[in-house]
Amino acid sequence: MKKSHPLRRVVLAGAATVSGVVLLVTLKPTTGPASASAAAPSPDTSQAPGTLTGTTVQTRYGPVQVRITVAGGRITKADAVQAPQGGLNSKKTAMAVPRLDREAVAAGNAHIDTVTGATYTSNGYKKSLQSALDQEKQATTSTPTPTPTRSRSRSRSRTVTVTGAVTQTRYGPVQVRITVADGRITKADAVQAPQGGLNSEKTAMAVPRLDQEAVAAGSAHIDTVSGATYTSGGYLKSLQSALDQVHG
Repeated sequence: MKKSHPLRRVVLAGAATVSGVVLLVTLKPTTGPASASAAAPSPDTSQAPGTLTGTTVQTRYGPVQVRITVAGGRITKADAVQAPQGGLNSKKTAMAVPRLDREAVAAGNAHIDTVTGATYTSNGYKKSLQSALDQEKQATTSTPTPTPTRSRSRSRSRTVTVTGAVTQTRYGPVQVRITVADGRITKADAVQAPQGGLNSEKTAMAVPRLDQEAVAAGSAHIDTVSGATYTSGGYLKSLQSALDQVHG
C-alpha cells in the first residue's frame, strides 16, 4: 500500500478549512442591533393623559366647575363637578350639563354653544372649562420637549398649576390651588375659604399658615390649625385632590 503524499494531506486540510469558513458565513444571522431596535421601538410617554379641574365660577344660580381629561393634546372627557342644584335648577342642570360635556369633547375647546334655557350654567361651564384648558396650555409650554439624549428623570420635569376639588364645610366651601415643579409643591393658596364675620377672621388667621405648611410638607399631611378645624379639614381634602391630579 502506498502512503499518502505529505503535500496532498496539506492541500486537503486547507480545502476543509475554507469550506468551514464558507459554511459559517452562510449561516450568520442577518439580524443585528439596528434591526432589533427597529422591531421594538421605545414607548411614547408624551401622550399620557392628564386630569385638570377648572376654577369655580359663581353664577346667579350657583357655582359651576368643570374637570377635563386631556390626552395627546385633545379633550377625551369633560364633566361638571359642580353645577346649580335645587328645584328647577336641578332640572336645568340635568338637561344642560351632559350636552355641554359632549360638546366640549367634540370641539376640543371652550367655544361651544350656550344651551337654551340654561344660559347662566352654560356661561359658567365655558369659563371653568377655559381655565382648565389654560392650565393644560401652561403645563405644555413650560415642559421642555424631550430629546433622545435627555435622561428619563429630566424629561419628566415640569411645572403645572392645578386646582383641587371644592370641599363643602360647615361654614362654607374651601378650595386649594397648587403649583408643582419637578414633583414638589412650590406654591399653595386657597381660592375659596369661609367668609363673613368671624369666619373671615379665622380664614385670615388659618389659611396663610396652611399655605406655608403645604409647601413645606409637600403633601396633605399637615397639622390642623387650632380654632379653624373645619376650614383646615376642608383645606386638606382639597389639597389632596389637587395632588391626586398631579400624580394621577
